[in-house]
Amino acid sequence: MALDGQGTFVGFGFGPIQAGLFALEAYRSGAFRHLVIAEVMPELVSALRAASGKYTINIAYPDRVEALRIGPIRVENPAVAADRSRLVEAIAAASEIATAVPTVNAYKSPGPASLHRILAEGLQRKAALGGPRAVVYTAENATHAAAILRAAVMEELHEAERAAVDAHVAFVDTVIGKMSGVMSPPQDLAPVTPGGDRAFLVEDFNRILISRPDFGPGAPPFVRGIRSFIEKDDLVPFEEAKLYGHNAVHALAAYLGRILGLVTLDQVPATPGLLAFLRAALLEESGAGLLHRYAEVDPFFTPHAYAAAADDLLARMVNPHLRDTVARVGRDPARKLDWDDRLIGAMRLALAAGVTPQRYALGVAAALDALDPQADPGVLLPARWLAAQPDLDLMQTLLALIRTGVRRLAAWRSAGCPDLSAWWSAQVAPAPA
Repeated sequence: MALDGQGTFVGFGFGPIQAGLFALEAYRSGAFRHLVIAEVMPELVSALRAASGKYTINIAYPDRVEALRIGPIRVENPAVAADRSRLVEAIAAASEIATAVPTVNAYKSPGPASLHRILAEGLQRKAALGGPRAVVYTAENATHAAAILRAAVMEELHEAERAAVDAHVAFVDTVIGKMSGVMSPPQDLAPVTPGGDRAFLVEDFNRILISRPDFGPGAPPFVRGIRSFIEKDDLVPFEEAKLYGHNAVHALAAYLGRILGLVTLDQVPATPGLLAFLRAALLEESGAGLLHRYAEVDPFFTPHAYAAAADDLLARMVNPHLRDTVARVGRDPARKLDWDDRLIGAMRLALAAGVTPQRYALGVAAALDALDPQADPGVLLPARWLAAQPDLDLMQTLLALIRTGVRRLAAWRSAGCPDLSAWWSAQVAPAPA
Protein backbone atom coordinates (compact mmCIF):
# COMPACT_ATOMS: atom_id res chain seq x y z
CA MET A 1 0.00 0.00 0.00
CA ALA A 2 1.43 3.36 -1.00
CA LEU A 3 0.71 6.94 -0.02
CA ASP A 4 -0.21 7.99 -3.54
CA GLY A 5 -3.20 10.24 -2.87
CA GLN A 6 -3.27 14.02 -2.95
CA GLY A 7 -4.29 15.06 0.57
CA THR A 8 -2.57 15.75 3.86
CA PHE A 9 -3.65 14.21 7.16
CA VAL A 10 -2.49 15.63 10.50
CA GLY A 11 -2.84 13.87 13.84
CA PHE A 12 -2.17 15.17 17.35
CA GLY A 13 -0.94 12.49 19.78
CA PHE A 14 0.47 9.08 18.93
CA GLY A 15 -1.21 6.43 21.04
CA PRO A 16 -3.06 3.33 19.84
CA ILE A 17 -6.17 5.26 18.73
CA GLN A 18 -4.20 7.69 16.59
CA ALA A 19 -1.83 5.05 15.26
CA GLY A 20 -4.34 2.20 14.98
CA LEU A 21 -7.44 4.09 13.91
CA PHE A 22 -7.03 7.55 12.40
CA ALA A 23 -3.60 7.21 10.81
CA LEU A 24 -4.41 3.61 9.87
CA GLU A 25 -7.66 4.56 8.13
CA ALA A 26 -5.97 7.53 6.44
CA TYR A 27 -3.24 5.19 5.23
CA ARG A 28 -5.74 2.60 3.99
CA SER A 29 -7.93 5.17 2.26
CA GLY A 30 -5.52 5.93 -0.59
CA ALA A 31 -6.59 9.59 -0.34
CA PHE A 32 -3.43 11.01 1.25
CA ARG A 33 0.14 11.65 0.24
CA HIS A 34 1.30 13.01 3.59
CA LEU A 35 0.60 11.67 7.10
CA VAL A 36 1.90 14.11 9.71
CA ILE A 37 1.81 13.39 13.45
CA ALA A 38 2.40 15.82 16.33
CA GLU A 39 3.91 14.05 19.35
CA VAL A 40 5.42 15.58 22.49
CA MET A 41 7.45 12.58 23.76
CA PRO A 42 11.00 13.17 22.44
CA GLU A 43 12.01 9.51 22.70
CA LEU A 44 9.03 8.42 20.59
CA VAL A 45 9.74 11.13 18.02
CA SER A 46 13.35 9.95 17.82
CA ALA A 47 12.34 6.28 17.49
CA LEU A 48 9.89 7.02 14.69
CA ARG A 49 12.43 9.11 12.83
CA ALA A 50 15.07 6.41 13.24
CA ALA A 51 12.58 3.98 11.68
CA SER A 52 12.19 6.29 8.66
CA GLY A 53 8.65 7.12 9.75
CA LYS A 54 7.47 3.51 9.63
CA TYR A 55 5.62 1.98 12.58
CA THR A 56 3.80 -1.27 13.34
CA ILE A 57 0.44 -1.97 14.92
CA ASN A 58 -0.95 -5.35 15.96
CA ILE A 59 -4.55 -5.98 14.87
CA ALA A 60 -6.67 -8.42 16.85
CA TYR A 61 -9.12 -10.39 14.72
CA PRO A 62 -11.53 -12.95 16.18
CA ASP A 63 -9.13 -15.78 15.34
CA ARG A 64 -5.64 -14.25 15.21
CA VAL A 65 -3.37 -11.25 15.58
CA GLU A 66 -1.66 -9.71 12.57
CA ALA A 67 1.09 -7.09 12.52
CA LEU A 68 0.73 -4.28 9.98
CA ARG A 69 3.50 -1.84 9.08
CA ILE A 70 2.33 1.66 8.25
CA GLY A 71 4.00 4.72 6.80
CA PRO A 72 6.03 6.59 6.19
CA ILE A 73 4.64 9.25 8.48
CA ARG A 74 6.31 12.53 9.34
CA VAL A 75 6.48 13.15 13.06
CA GLU A 76 6.96 16.61 14.58
CA ASN A 77 7.50 17.68 18.18
CA PRO A 78 5.39 20.79 18.98
CA ALA A 79 7.92 21.81 21.66
CA VAL A 80 10.59 22.35 18.98
CA ALA A 81 10.25 25.62 17.04
CA ALA A 82 11.23 24.19 13.63
CA ASP A 83 8.89 21.22 14.06
CA ARG A 84 6.10 23.52 15.16
CA SER A 85 6.52 25.65 12.04
CA ARG A 86 6.22 22.54 9.85
CA LEU A 87 3.10 21.51 11.76
CA VAL A 88 1.48 24.85 11.02
CA GLU A 89 2.23 24.42 7.31
CA ALA A 90 0.84 20.86 7.39
CA ILE A 91 -2.40 22.06 9.00
CA ALA A 92 -2.73 24.75 6.34
CA ALA A 93 -2.53 22.00 3.69
CA ALA A 94 -4.56 19.37 5.54
CA SER A 95 -8.07 18.22 4.67
CA GLU A 96 -8.45 15.95 7.73
CA ILE A 97 -7.06 16.42 11.23
CA ALA A 98 -7.52 14.20 14.30
CA THR A 99 -6.85 14.92 17.95
CA ALA A 100 -6.24 11.83 20.10
CA VAL A 101 -4.75 13.24 23.29
CA PRO A 102 -5.42 12.05 26.87
CA THR A 103 -8.28 14.45 27.71
CA VAL A 104 -9.90 17.66 26.52
CA ASN A 105 -7.79 19.39 29.19
CA ALA A 106 -4.79 18.75 26.95
CA TYR A 107 -6.18 21.06 24.27
CA LYS A 108 -4.80 24.11 26.09
CA SER A 109 -1.44 24.51 27.80
CA PRO A 110 0.93 27.40 28.43
CA GLY A 111 3.31 28.49 25.72
CA PRO A 112 3.45 28.26 21.93
CA ALA A 113 3.42 24.42 21.86
CA SER A 114 -0.22 24.24 22.96
CA LEU A 115 -2.40 22.19 20.65
CA HIS A 116 -5.04 24.92 20.35
CA ARG A 117 -2.46 27.58 19.42
CA ILE A 118 -0.79 25.47 16.75
CA LEU A 119 -4.18 24.53 15.33
CA ALA A 120 -5.34 28.16 15.36
CA GLU A 121 -2.19 29.32 13.59
CA GLY A 122 -2.43 26.60 10.95
CA LEU A 123 -6.13 27.23 10.31
CA GLN A 124 -5.53 30.99 10.11
CA ARG A 125 -2.84 30.33 7.51
CA LYS A 126 -5.18 27.96 5.65
CA ALA A 127 -7.85 30.68 5.45
CA ALA A 128 -5.37 33.35 4.39
CA LEU A 129 -3.93 31.20 1.61
CA GLY A 130 -7.28 29.74 0.49
CA GLY A 131 -6.21 26.24 1.48
CA PRO A 132 -8.51 23.20 1.46
CA ARG A 133 -11.36 22.92 3.93
CA ALA A 134 -10.65 20.54 6.79
CA VAL A 135 -12.52 18.36 9.22
CA VAL A 136 -11.11 18.06 12.75
CA TYR A 137 -12.04 14.77 14.43
CA THR A 138 -11.96 15.04 18.24
CA ALA A 139 -11.37 11.66 19.87
CA GLU A 140 -11.07 12.54 23.56
CA ASN A 141 -14.09 10.52 24.76
CA ALA A 142 -15.87 13.59 26.12
CA THR A 143 -19.29 14.95 25.30
CA HIS A 144 -18.95 18.16 23.25
CA ALA A 145 -15.18 17.75 22.76
CA ALA A 146 -15.54 19.36 19.31
CA ALA A 147 -17.23 22.43 20.76
CA ILE A 148 -14.59 22.72 23.48
CA LEU A 149 -11.74 22.59 20.95
CA ARG A 150 -13.47 24.96 18.55
CA ALA A 151 -14.00 27.53 21.31
CA ALA A 152 -10.35 27.30 22.35
CA VAL A 153 -9.17 27.81 18.76
CA MET A 154 -11.52 30.70 18.08
CA GLU A 155 -10.47 32.49 21.27
CA GLU A 156 -6.90 32.40 19.99
CA LEU A 157 -7.81 34.18 16.73
CA HIS A 158 -8.44 37.85 16.14
CA GLU A 159 -12.14 38.54 15.79
CA ALA A 160 -11.67 39.63 12.16
CA GLU A 161 -10.17 36.22 11.28
CA ARG A 162 -12.83 34.01 12.82
CA ALA A 163 -15.39 34.02 10.00
CA ALA A 164 -12.80 33.09 7.37
CA VAL A 165 -11.41 30.28 9.53
CA ASP A 166 -14.93 29.07 10.33
CA ALA A 167 -15.62 28.67 6.61
CA HIS A 168 -12.56 26.45 6.26
CA VAL A 169 -12.99 24.07 9.20
CA ALA A 170 -15.60 21.81 10.79
CA PHE A 171 -14.96 20.33 14.24
CA VAL A 172 -16.73 17.01 14.73
CA ASP A 173 -17.34 14.73 17.68
CA THR A 174 -16.71 10.99 17.54
CA VAL A 175 -18.06 7.84 19.14
CA ILE A 176 -15.20 5.35 19.13
CA GLY A 177 -16.17 1.83 20.08
CA LYS A 178 -12.77 0.45 19.04
CA MET A 179 -10.95 -1.32 21.87
CA SER A 180 -7.19 -0.94 22.05
CA GLY A 181 -4.25 -0.96 24.40
CA VAL A 182 -0.55 -0.48 24.92
CA MET A 183 1.45 -3.59 25.74
CA SER A 184 4.65 -2.89 27.64
CA PRO A 185 6.79 -4.88 27.31
CA PRO A 186 5.52 -6.00 23.90
CA GLN A 187 6.04 -9.73 24.67
CA ASP A 188 5.29 -11.65 21.47
CA LEU A 189 3.75 -8.68 19.67
CA ALA A 190 5.53 -6.50 17.14
CA PRO A 191 6.81 -3.32 18.83
CA VAL A 192 5.77 0.09 17.52
CA THR A 193 9.29 0.63 16.22
CA PRO A 194 12.11 -1.94 15.92
CA GLY A 195 13.59 -2.73 19.32
CA GLY A 196 11.00 -0.60 21.11
CA ASP A 197 9.67 -1.36 24.59
CA ARG A 198 5.94 -1.22 23.81
CA ALA A 199 3.42 -2.44 21.27
CA PHE A 200 0.03 -1.14 20.11
CA LEU A 201 -2.75 -3.74 19.98
CA VAL A 202 -6.08 -2.71 18.44
CA GLU A 203 -9.14 -4.67 17.44
CA ASP A 204 -10.21 -4.98 13.83
CA PHE A 205 -13.15 -2.59 14.15
CA ASN A 206 -13.63 0.68 12.31
CA ARG A 207 -17.38 1.43 12.53
CA ILE A 208 -16.70 4.85 14.03
CA LEU A 209 -19.51 7.38 14.29
CA ILE A 210 -18.93 11.08 13.76
CA SER A 211 -21.13 14.15 13.82
CA ARG A 212 -21.91 15.49 10.36
CA PRO A 213 -19.41 18.19 9.29
CA ASP A 214 -21.02 21.62 9.06
CA PHE A 215 -19.27 24.36 7.09
CA GLY A 216 -22.20 26.73 7.27
CA PRO A 217 -25.25 27.54 5.12
CA GLY A 218 -24.77 27.03 1.41
CA ALA A 219 -21.39 25.34 1.71
CA PRO A 220 -20.72 22.64 -0.88
CA PRO A 221 -20.59 19.01 0.31
CA PHE A 222 -17.36 17.91 1.93
CA VAL A 223 -15.91 14.61 0.71
CA ARG A 224 -13.82 12.90 3.37
CA GLY A 225 -10.75 10.91 2.44
CA ILE A 226 -11.42 8.58 5.38
CA ARG A 227 -14.64 7.10 4.07
CA SER A 228 -15.13 4.33 6.63
CA PHE A 229 -16.52 6.64 9.34
CA ILE A 230 -20.31 6.97 9.59
CA GLU A 231 -21.89 10.42 9.85
CA LYS A 232 -24.86 11.11 12.13
CA ASP A 233 -26.91 14.29 12.39
CA ASP A 234 -27.23 13.88 16.16
CA LEU A 235 -24.44 12.06 17.92
CA VAL A 236 -25.75 12.42 21.48
CA PRO A 237 -27.87 9.21 21.45
CA PHE A 238 -24.87 7.22 20.28
CA GLU A 239 -22.58 8.85 22.84
CA GLU A 240 -25.01 7.70 25.52
CA ALA A 241 -25.19 4.22 23.99
CA LYS A 242 -21.38 4.05 24.14
CA LEU A 243 -21.15 5.32 27.73
CA TYR A 244 -24.18 3.64 29.30
CA GLY A 245 -24.11 0.52 27.15
CA HIS A 246 -20.59 -0.37 25.98
CA ASN A 247 -18.62 1.32 28.79
CA ALA A 248 -21.10 0.33 31.50
CA VAL A 249 -21.14 -3.39 30.70
CA HIS A 250 -17.36 -3.33 30.21
CA ALA A 251 -16.97 -1.94 33.73
CA LEU A 252 -19.54 -4.40 35.08
CA ALA A 253 -17.48 -7.26 33.63
CA ALA A 254 -14.28 -5.90 35.16
CA TYR A 255 -15.59 -5.35 38.69
CA LEU A 256 -17.42 -8.67 38.86
CA GLY A 257 -14.40 -10.32 37.25
CA ARG A 258 -12.20 -8.90 39.99
CA ILE A 259 -14.46 -10.46 42.64
CA LEU A 260 -14.13 -13.78 40.82
CA GLY A 261 -10.35 -13.52 40.55
CA LEU A 262 -10.28 -13.17 36.76
CA VAL A 263 -7.21 -11.65 35.17
CA THR A 264 -8.34 -11.16 31.56
CA LEU A 265 -11.72 -10.58 29.99
CA ASP A 266 -11.41 -13.60 27.73
CA GLN A 267 -11.98 -15.66 30.90
CA VAL A 268 -15.56 -14.38 31.09
CA PRO A 269 -17.20 -16.97 28.76
CA ALA A 270 -15.74 -19.87 30.79
CA THR A 271 -17.00 -18.40 34.08
CA PRO A 272 -20.41 -19.94 34.86
CA GLY A 273 -23.26 -17.52 34.38
CA LEU A 274 -21.17 -14.36 33.98
CA LEU A 275 -21.61 -13.70 30.26
CA ALA A 276 -25.36 -14.31 30.49
CA PHE A 277 -25.55 -11.89 33.42
CA LEU A 278 -23.68 -9.22 31.46
CA ARG A 279 -25.93 -9.71 28.44
CA ALA A 280 -29.04 -9.34 30.60
CA ALA A 281 -27.70 -6.09 32.07
CA LEU A 282 -26.84 -4.76 28.62
CA LEU A 283 -30.25 -5.63 27.14
CA GLU A 284 -32.71 -5.37 30.02
CA GLU A 285 -31.24 -2.40 31.89
CA SER A 286 -28.98 -0.30 29.59
CA GLY A 287 -30.90 -1.35 26.51
CA ALA A 288 -34.32 -0.71 28.00
CA GLY A 289 -33.26 2.78 28.98
CA LEU A 290 -31.71 3.60 25.62
CA LEU A 291 -34.60 2.24 23.57
CA HIS A 292 -37.09 4.11 25.75
CA ARG A 293 -35.25 7.40 25.31
CA TYR A 294 -34.29 7.15 21.63
CA ALA A 295 -36.82 4.81 20.02
CA GLU A 296 -37.66 7.25 17.23
CA VAL A 297 -34.17 8.58 16.60
CA ASP A 298 -32.42 5.88 14.57
CA PRO A 299 -32.97 2.24 13.53
CA PHE A 300 -30.16 1.29 15.91
CA PHE A 301 -32.53 1.94 18.82
CA THR A 302 -34.90 -0.91 18.00
CA PRO A 303 -34.96 -4.23 19.88
CA HIS A 304 -33.59 -6.37 17.05
CA ALA A 305 -30.79 -3.99 16.02
CA TYR A 306 -29.75 -3.21 19.58
CA ALA A 307 -29.67 -6.90 20.54
CA ALA A 308 -27.50 -7.70 17.52
CA ALA A 309 -25.13 -4.87 18.43
CA ALA A 310 -25.02 -6.04 22.05
CA ASP A 311 -24.10 -9.58 21.05
CA ASP A 312 -21.42 -8.28 18.69
CA LEU A 313 -20.00 -6.07 21.45
CA LEU A 314 -19.87 -8.89 23.99
CA ALA A 315 -18.13 -11.18 21.51
CA ARG A 316 -15.55 -8.49 20.75
CA MET A 317 -15.10 -7.62 24.42
CA VAL A 318 -14.02 -11.17 25.33
CA ASN A 319 -11.85 -11.75 22.25
CA PRO A 320 -8.77 -13.57 23.62
CA HIS A 321 -6.57 -12.03 20.93
CA LEU A 322 -7.31 -8.56 22.33
CA ARG A 323 -5.68 -9.53 25.66
CA ASP A 324 -7.73 -7.03 27.63
CA THR A 325 -7.26 -7.18 31.40
CA VAL A 326 -9.64 -6.80 34.31
CA ALA A 327 -7.17 -4.38 35.89
CA ARG A 328 -7.10 -2.08 32.84
CA VAL A 329 -10.86 -1.98 32.33
CA GLY A 330 -11.53 -1.54 36.05
CA ARG A 331 -8.95 1.16 36.72
CA ASP A 332 -10.08 4.40 38.41
CA PRO A 333 -13.27 3.07 40.03
CA ALA A 334 -13.90 6.41 41.77
CA ARG A 335 -14.41 8.21 38.46
CA LYS A 336 -16.57 5.41 37.12
CA LEU A 337 -18.93 5.88 40.09
CA ASP A 338 -19.58 9.55 39.32
CA TRP A 339 -23.15 10.75 38.75
CA ASP A 340 -22.85 11.08 34.97
CA ASP A 341 -20.40 8.26 34.39
CA ARG A 342 -21.10 4.74 33.12
CA LEU A 343 -22.44 2.81 36.10
CA ILE A 344 -24.59 5.41 37.87
CA GLY A 345 -25.56 6.88 34.51
CA ALA A 346 -26.76 3.48 33.30
CA MET A 347 -28.81 3.07 36.46
CA ARG A 348 -30.39 6.50 36.04
CA LEU A 349 -31.19 5.76 32.40
CA ALA A 350 -32.92 2.50 33.32
CA LEU A 351 -34.93 4.12 36.10
CA ALA A 352 -36.15 6.79 33.67
CA ALA A 353 -37.58 3.96 31.56
CA GLY A 354 -39.35 2.38 34.53
CA VAL A 355 -36.79 -0.43 34.88
CA THR A 356 -35.04 -1.25 38.16
CA PRO A 357 -31.30 -1.60 37.45
CA GLN A 358 -30.52 -4.33 39.96
CA ARG A 359 -27.64 -5.86 37.98
CA TYR A 360 -25.85 -2.53 37.68
CA ALA A 361 -26.45 -1.97 41.40
CA LEU A 362 -24.50 -5.19 41.98
CA GLY A 363 -21.80 -3.81 39.68
CA VAL A 364 -21.65 -0.57 41.68
CA ALA A 365 -21.25 -2.65 44.83
CA ALA A 366 -18.35 -4.50 43.20
CA ALA A 367 -16.78 -1.20 42.09
CA LEU A 368 -17.10 0.14 45.64
CA ASP A 369 -15.36 -3.02 46.87
CA ALA A 370 -12.49 -2.28 44.48
CA LEU A 371 -12.31 1.33 45.67
CA ASP A 372 -12.70 0.80 49.42
CA PRO A 373 -14.22 -2.39 50.87
CA GLN A 374 -15.03 -0.55 54.10
CA ALA A 375 -16.71 2.43 52.46
CA ASP A 376 -20.27 3.39 53.34
CA PRO A 377 -21.98 4.08 49.98
CA GLY A 378 -24.31 6.52 51.71
CA VAL A 379 -21.30 8.68 52.58
CA LEU A 380 -18.82 8.10 49.75
CA LEU A 381 -21.18 8.40 46.79
CA PRO A 382 -23.14 11.56 47.72
CA ALA A 383 -19.80 13.31 48.29
CA ARG A 384 -18.75 12.44 44.73
CA TRP A 385 -22.14 13.35 43.29
CA LEU A 386 -22.48 16.73 44.99
CA ALA A 387 -20.95 18.76 42.14
CA ALA A 388 -23.59 17.39 39.73
CA GLN A 389 -26.39 18.78 41.94
CA PRO A 390 -28.42 15.56 41.73
CA ASP A 391 -32.14 15.30 42.36
CA LEU A 392 -32.33 14.29 46.03
CA ASP A 393 -35.20 11.83 45.61
CA LEU A 394 -33.44 10.12 42.72
CA MET A 395 -30.23 10.00 44.73
CA GLN A 396 -31.98 8.25 47.60
CA THR A 397 -33.54 5.75 45.18
CA LEU A 398 -30.10 4.96 43.77
CA LEU A 399 -28.54 4.63 47.20
CA ALA A 400 -31.26 2.21 48.30
CA LEU A 401 -30.62 0.06 45.22
CA ILE A 402 -26.87 0.18 45.78
CA ARG A 403 -27.20 -0.83 49.44
CA THR A 404 -29.25 -3.80 48.26
CA GLY A 405 -26.51 -4.50 45.73
CA VAL A 406 -23.92 -4.49 48.51
CA ARG A 407 -25.93 -7.02 50.50
CA ARG A 408 -26.41 -9.23 47.45
CA LEU A 409 -22.74 -9.09 46.59
CA ALA A 410 -21.89 -10.20 50.13
CA ALA A 411 -24.41 -13.06 49.94
CA TRP A 412 -23.10 -14.22 46.56
CA ARG A 413 -19.52 -14.19 47.83
CA SER A 414 -20.52 -16.02 50.99
CA ALA A 415 -22.09 -18.70 48.81
CA GLY A 416 -18.73 -19.15 47.04
CA CYS A 417 -19.56 -17.07 43.93
CA PRO A 418 -21.62 -19.77 42.19
CA ASP A 419 -23.04 -19.50 38.66
CA LEU A 420 -24.14 -15.88 38.74
CA SER A 421 -27.11 -16.11 36.39
CA ALA A 422 -28.52 -19.18 38.12
CA TRP A 423 -27.94 -17.70 41.59
CA TRP A 424 -29.50 -14.42 40.49
CA SER A 425 -32.60 -16.12 39.13
CA ALA A 426 -33.04 -18.07 42.34
CA GLN A 427 -32.36 -15.23 44.76
CA VAL A 428 -33.51 -12.01 43.11
CA ALA A 429 -37.19 -11.55 42.34
CA PRO A 430 -38.11 -8.93 39.71
CA ALA A 431 -38.84 -5.61 41.37
CA PRO A 432 -40.93 -2.76 39.97
CA ALA A 433 -39.35 0.64 39.51
